[in-house]
Amino acid sequence: MTSDARSNATDQFRDRIDLRIMATTDLHMHVLGYDYLANRPSTRLGLSRTAALIARERKTATNSLLFDNGDFLQGSPMGDYLAAADDIAPRRPHPAIAAMNALDYDAGTIGNHDFSFGMGFLRRTLEGASFPFVATNLVSRRPLPSFPDILLPRKFRDRAGRTHLLQIGVLGFMPPQTVEWEPELKTEIRVEDILTAARAGIARLQAAGADLILALSHSGIGALEPGPMMENAATALAALPGIDMVIAGHTHRVFPAADHPSGPGIDAGIGTLAGKPAVMPGFWGSHLGVIDLGLEPEGAGWRIAEFRCRAEPVDGNEDHPAVTAPAMPAHRGTLRHFRRRVGRTELPLSSYFTLIGEDPGLRLVTMAQRWHVRRALRGTRWESLPILSAAAPFRAGGRGGPDHYTDVPAGRLTLRNIADIYLFPNRICAIRICGGDVLEWLERSASLFRRIEPGQADQPLIDPEFPSYNFDIIDGLDWQIDLTRPPRYAPDGRLACADSHRITAPTHRGRPLDPAQEFILVTNSFRLSDCGMFAPLVAGRPVLLDGTSRTREVLQRYIARRRVLAPEGGAGWRFAPMSGTSVLFGTSPAAAPHLHRLSRPVETVGMDDSGFLQLRLHL
Repeated sequence: MTSDARSNATDQFRDRIDLRIMATTDLHMHVLGYDYLANRPSTRLGLSRTAALIARERKTATNSLLFDNGDFLQGSPMGDYLAAADDIAPRRPHPAIAAMNALDYDAGTIGNHDFSFGMGFLRRTLEGASFPFVATNLVSRRPLPSFPDILLPRKFRDRAGRTHLLQIGVLGFMPPQTVEWEPELKTEIRVEDILTAARAGIARLQAAGADLILALSHSGIGALEPGPMMENAATALAALPGIDMVIAGHTHRVFPAADHPSGPGIDAGIGTLAGKPAVMPGFWGSHLGVIDLGLEPEGAGWRIAEFRCRAEPVDGNEDHPAVTAPAMPAHRGTLRHFRRRVGRTELPLSSYFTLIGEDPGLRLVTMAQRWHVRRALRGTRWESLPILSAAAPFRAGGRGGPDHYTDVPAGRLTLRNIADIYLFPNRICAIRICGGDVLEWLERSASLFRRIEPGQADQPLIDPEFPSYNFDIIDGLDWQIDLTRPPRYAPDGRLACADSHRITAPTHRGRPLDPAQEFILVTNSFRLSDCGMFAPLVAGRPVLLDGTSRTREVLQRYIARRRVLAPEGGAGWRFAPMSGTSVLFGTSPAAAPHLHRLSRPVETVGMDDSGFLQLRLHL
């Protein structure tokens, strides 16, 4: 290489700007490193823990930006407590906003769960922010304090120490299904298709002189091929010309990660979607997403010459005082409120074995739902129809890890225990349905399990891509699941094997289930949306009840009336027998003292690399 060539290469290298993009997503009001459901500090979650990572990453970066990707407002007992108190104003900022202000966030976007407490509460919360929120595909009758897109003018130093002014364009997206999940918003907002809104936003930012465009996508990593109203559109979004990088979220996954599935346009090893740098930093403050960019001048602008993507896990006891201080009054109030006693249980209520058919807490939910709907429909023409009650476990390990289970000891029941048993603020609803559709409902749930080969030992039982919140059991029926047959449905609800039927020997009140018989099926407001795993079975069905009562409120009233409970753990189903066949499934190590309560024996195998206790079940 000549001296001139070396000089040119050195000059180009000195012009390079190193920029670190950091992001949080799906905090769900876990501001502090505290597990309210377990009632103890946690080293694995909380923005106060993530703040230590943010400080560390900032310290080693010449230039940095920090973003939040939505669903920060709802999802923990503190969030519920603050929403009920409704004492939020610009001069009394919400603790989540106060924490983000203290950490000097550059921008954020809005997730679907941020609407769970209503537009008024969300509006007052956003008004306290010292940084902008973007919501590119949101159309609101009364505008929120947010922007469809923004340009962040930022001065960055290059490797030679010279300062450059860059215009960072930011777009923000939420799932188009948000209004379906929160139907009371239908008169307030409209959520447009992500890709359609993105194309318009890209054009606006490019016309305004954006050097780079970042997409805050509160949307999961899905198909590369675009489709209308995609819920998980992060990959297709990254493929749009003009998008330079993507922060994904909504599905609570970690990306890049060795266990994240790859696919067309998805490289889970280096962290790219459609060739663009991307991260998804878990949930509840479990990870900090980091994209390190090397920017080089190109014409009148800048291009990404190199990048590195990573999701850094939280692990430690270090808290950030600027985060903890504004949250402590709400923290103490939350602890006091959720200590309130509502009843007593004679038996422990845990979800450690819910995926093998034993979960007394889930059974308690279905009993309370049936009680509520029977009272609500009394005196109507529907009161003589038999009532079935559907519910799914929300805390059953999976992506939440080995601590993510319901665990309520025998003894006094408090509001904290009720929140542990039923995590989300869903409303109780009821539809009219026939026995044939009930069977299809159960087929969708039974797709959680892998196909099992008869006569083989220690086969993995659970499909890790199938979320437990789609594993509905239906109280009021008995049935078997034949695991020798392939799953009828894929984890995303698509028909996978039309000839397969896993549900066998279904009975109602001891008699074979009649496919033509009519039932009232109790479910929740999330199931009534026009999307999701069970949407085809709900569409067009008569809705007999779609009230305002939330499941946790009904559960509290039900417990208070009975005062002392001893719900059975059986969920009404079992696996069809297979001689000489065994399966393995994971649960929390804390399940070990409860093994003797199971109606069928299991064997302890040991711990896996993720911290789950592996158990063997003979079919």
